[in-house]
This record gives sequence, C-alpha cells and structure tokens, in this order.
Amino acid sequence: MDQTSLLHKKVSVIGAARSGIAAARLLQAHGADVLISDTSPAEKLQTSIVELKAAGIAFETGKHTERVYDCALMVISPGVPNNAPVVLEAQKRGKEIVSELEAGSWFCRAPIVAITGSNGKTTTTTLIGEILENAKKKHVVAGNIGTAFSSLVSGLTDTDIAVLEVSSFQLDHISTFRPRISALLNITPDHMDRYDHSMEKYAASKARVFENQAGDDVVLYNADDEWTEKVIGNARCRKICFTVKTILSEGAFLEKGMLVTVLNGERVEIIPSKNIFIKGTHNLYNAMASVLAGQLLGVDAASIRSTLETFKGVEHRLEFVRDLNNIRYYNDSKATNVDSVWYALQAFEQPIVMILGGRDKGNDYSRLNELVKEHVRAIVAIGESSATVENAFRGTVVVKKAASMEEAVSTAKFLAEPGDVVLLSPACASFDWFRNYEHRGEVFKELVNTL
Repeated sequence: MDQTSLLHKKVSVIGAARSGIAAARLLQAHGADVLISDTSPAEKLQTSIVELKAAGIAFETGKHTERVYDCALMVISPGVPNNAPVVLEAQKRGKEIVSELEAGSWFCRAPIVAITGSNGKTTTTTLIGEILENAKKKHVVAGNIGTAFSSLVSGLTDTDIAVLEVSSFQLDHISTFRPRISALLNITPDHMDRYDHSMEKYAASKARVFENQAGDDVVLYNADDEWTEKVIGNARCRKICFTVKTILSEGAFLEKGMLVTVLNGERVEIIPSKNIFIKGTHNLYNAMASVLAGQLLGVDAASIRSTLETFKGVEHRLEFVRDLNNIRYYNDSKATNVDSVWYALQAFEQPIVMILGGRDKGNDYSRLNELVKEHVRAIVAIGESSATVENAFRGTVVVKKAASMEEAVSTAKFLAEPGDVVLLSPACASFDWFRNYEHRGEVFKELVNTL
C-alpha cells in the first residue's frame, strides 16, 4: 500500500506515543480512516487522548480489541516488538504491517539520509544535521532521535534534506523505504531478546537500510566492523567505506593522524583527528561517516572542519557533567549495550569508577574483562542486573551494589580518587528504575550536581 491507495481505507496504528500519533495524523490527512490502539490505561495517555480527540482520530486504550484487525493496513510504532501478540495475530490474518518510518517515507519529497548501527546513530545523525546547519542547507533531523519522521514530512520539499536516525525495529517493517544516502556504522550485539538471540537476524534487520537502494544511491559503511562487512555485499548501490586501519582509494581514512577523504578521485585532507572535539575511536568513525555524508551533500571541507572542531556531542553520550575535587563525572546513559561501554572505556586515560547495570538485554560482559582490568578502579552495580554484574566482575575489580541511583552516585564518589573519572555507562536498558535512558541520565546529572 502507498499514499495513492489510502483514501477511505481503514488503518490501525499500534501505539499512542509520539510516533504513533504522528503517523495517525499523517495518514488521516491523506484520507485514511484511522484507529489508534494502545494497551496502556487511559490515565497514562491523557496528553495523547487530548490530541487525538482534537484531531478527530478514533482510539482505544487498555487493550487491543477486535477492531484493530478490521483494517487494510497496520502501522506499528518503534516500541512495539515483532513478537507482540497484536503483531503476530495481524500477520496470521494476512494484514499488511509497516513501520511509522515506512509510512512517513510515502509522503517524503526530500532526499533521505538514513543512519543506523548498534552504536553512534544519535551522534552521527546530530553531527550531519550540524554540518548541514552550518553550511546553511535546508534540512530536518528526525526519526529514532526523538522527533517522529511522520510529523515533519508534509512540510518537506525536494530542496530539503531529511536526516533520519533509524533503528532496527523501524527497519523490520519497511517495504519501499529508500534513502538517497544510508550509513551503516556498526553491528554489534544489542536487543538480542528481540531477535531470538541471533546475530544473523539482527544484522539482517540493520542491513535493510540499503535494501531498496540502487544505482546512484550511496551506502556508507564501516569497513572495520565484522558484521557490517558480512552484510554489505548485498548492497546494489554505490558502496563507500570508512576505516582507521588502512589507506583507501575511495572513502574516509586516517593518514598520519589526518582524517582524509577520497571521493570521485578528489583527495581532501579534512582535519587532524586530535582537533575533532568529540573524543574516542567510536567518535572518529562517527565523524568519518558524517564527513562523507556532508561532502556527498555538497558541503565544502572548510565548513565541515569548522563543525568538527566545535561539535560537542549529544546529551547522555559521554556527556561531561561536572568536575568536583578533581574527579570528573560523565553521563553515558545512552550506552545501553556492552559494545557502547567497550568504546566508552577507551575514551579515557584516567582510572574509572563505573556505574553499570539496569535491565539486561542478554549481555556478554566477558567482552569487557580486559578493558575493565586496564581502565577501571571499581564498579558500582545497579538495577535488576546488579547481581549479574557483580558475578561477572568479582575477582577482576572492586564491585559494590547500590539500591538506587542516589546510592550509586554517593558510592562512586566515595570509591573515586582525585584524577579519576566517574562514568555512568550502564550497558543495559533503563526500564527497571526509569522511564527511559534520558530519564536515567537526567537523574544522574541532578544527583552529581548536588554533591
């Protein structure tokens, strides 16, 4: 189904958060008869209900009734898992199911830049947006980053650029979604609980970002990442890679400490890597993908260089909070998997007291053992996985359990010595104690700032 065949068609939208409401409003504006359904009780959805009533969109709360299956199309929000009963039942009944991302793309006249990967999506999406902003190029930044794509597409023209952070959950239900430029940053274990603990399934989901790209479309990819290298052969469009390990005839690479690109035969020395404001190897990869995207979109090297020198990163991602008594506190709440923590531990030369734990998503903490031995003074274990974390690192480093974030921060302060870093980098989801990773990070920062 597409925009031309929506008129008077019944569409069920699953999930009444921002993405679901944005999709419902967009589809209604194009003639669809929309029902939005959410299993949360009405008292938790008051803001959404006010908006839906004002827009004249039918809704149900508390459970998915038989009404949701009386549709020609089902649109699901990113937070709805593939194995949710409503999705499985709709599939059994032969209903067409698409993500909010797919539905939004039907109405998008602007070329799309889509960024995915297990880690670095938000930083790279934001950095590309900053590069375009500083080059005075018309654009929007949306998707998994916080602003629903569907809420913005109606205002876009072919002279705009849509820069989208795209999750595997959004890609699971695309059919025609086709970016002009896609970026696949890395594929490392994450959300294993939603992919039957299969890296093959998870990698295949990420690779869908370039599934419909062809001809002059471009996929930018990390040549140093094992799983990305495994799937990139399936791309039918132009492939341009970035690497820190070798010098390339095309792509982005490091040469004697300089970030260099070669595109269409033209070699450009962009910036000494030490002058990039955001630190760490993972951010060097993010910068390389962003530079290539910027150049392909017509931004000159001087403008890109200026942005890289001043871009301070994104909130909740290795975010500096405070220096207190020569102990520096960092909020890395967005590190919701082991690989994010693996990168974070390499970003500091100082000893680290790390706050680790939350709702475990099937983590293999052994991947961190060597880095913990090398960089970490102590671990404060938090949340549902505190016992798992304690068991994983007992004997490697001092581990203390904390029953609240307040206790975790005070324990970390006690364990840290002058010159150390206290790092919240949980490797886990936040939903045991918090609404989301942003809420977790805000609470951490508030506690640190009141020490």
